Amino acid sequence: VLSSLPLQVMLYFNVYYFPVWCLAEGIMLHLKYHLLHWHYQFLLVTAFLILSLAEVSRLYLGYLGNLQEK
Repeated sequence: VLSSLPLQVMLYFNVYYFPVWCLAEGIMLHLKYHLLHWHYQFLLVTAFLILSLAEVSRLYLGYLGNLQEK
């Protein structure tokens, strides 16, 4: 089994795009947070945290799996 170069390139660029996405989402969350009802605030923050943690783990496992050829 060989490591995938296209996958590694996409992971490489995604590592740089993810902080930009995270910053943009964080700014949007901050700007509209006080305009929403409390249950939408909770859902929005929860979704943001879950998506961020999922993306970090996906990038880590992608690098780990692709570079170790698993």
